[in-house]
Amino acid sequence: MNLVRDVRSRLGWKLFLSYLIVILVGVLVLSSAAALSIPTSFDRHLAGMQPMMGPRGAGRDLSTGFRAAANESLALAATAATLAAVVLSLLISRRVVEPIRQMLAASRRVAEGHYDERVNVRGSTAPEEMDELDQLAVSFNQMAARLDRTEALRRELIGDVSHELRTPLSSIQASIEGLLDGVLSPDEPRLLQIHQEAGRLQRLVADLQELSRVEAGAIEVNLRPHSVEGLIRNAATRLERQYSDKAVRLEFELAPSLPMVSADEDRVGQVLLNLMGNALHYTPAGGAVRVHARRRGGEVEIEVQDEGIGIAGEHLPHLFDRFYRVDRSRSRPGGGSGIGLTIARHLVEAQGGRIRAESPGPGRGSTFAFTLPVAA
Repeated sequence: MNLVRDVRSRLGWKLFLSYLIVILVGVLVLSSAAALSIPTSFDRHLAGMQPMMGPRGAGRDLSTGFRAAANESLALAATAATLAAVVLSLLISRRVVEPIRQMLAASRRVAEGHYDERVNVRGSTAPEEMDELDQLAVSFNQMAARLDRTEALRRELIGDVSHELRTPLSSIQASIEGLLDGVLSPDEPRLLQIHQEAGRLQRLVADLQELSRVEAGAIEVNLRPHSVEGLIRNAATRLERQYSDKAVRLEFELAPSLPMVSADEDRVGQVLLNLMGNALHYTPAGGAVRVHARRRGGEVEIEVQDEGIGIAGEHLPHLFDRFYRVDRSRSRPGGGSGIGLTIARHLVEAQGGRIRAESPGPGRGSTFAFTLPVAA
């Protein structure tokens, strides 16, 4: 019963038995063909040689001896062929099954959380030269690498969220403890500070919820034809008071006869508020923020250019990563969550566009641009 269970549960045994069945069928066919064809053929040739053979009894003895010798030779040859085929079948089965066993063991380790597990690719790494097992090994390694990257992002997100929560929570806790101990007075500035820190926490939670939705692709976009100028003017109106209070000019350079774009008005407004708000934050008083819009093929590109502190080139590819900080000078003490650009990237891509950032370098301002497809 154990042997039957092993045969049913092990691929190596199944392959070996399949080879063995093929061998046995081949031996059976060879033996049957030899048993049927050799005597008839020999008797026919022997009859033709009868005049030279002498008495008929000698021919019968010769025929009997030949058949015995032929059967013995066939038996020895079949035995040798069967042994050689069995050994070769075992070797081939082991070679075929061993990579599968390695992948099985590796998959179990990955299931246990060891996402750094990889399997060896036996043959060439050129796609056109790989067999199915090599391709399976490559696919397994790619899957494990993606899982490893996802796990690293998860740990990084937990650390980033903990860091973002720590500052406002510490401030609120210190203020409340001071009020309870009588060290601090419950005056309006103190209560306002607690309110602001609580608001910062609330904004962070809201942004995290939005980020989880956009990264999961769970956001809905209502794509309709919209005027580019109308989208930009609506966002500018909402930020007009803040620009005025900081004495920063907001200038527009819109190409004439811009086509309608296929976009979600609320989502585009969210992206523009983020980019124009960041530009205001990093532009000193007396400076200017310029908004450009022009057509580029089947898209309209919108640029937000500031006169702020600029960005070094090595940081540009990472600006849209969640919680990414260029340096302390670009942190957000005013309460920003640090994930606004990440959300903006997902919102733009959900509408069929692309977003990018560029800067000549520190102290020379920066430009953030995104595209929207032209409405059909």
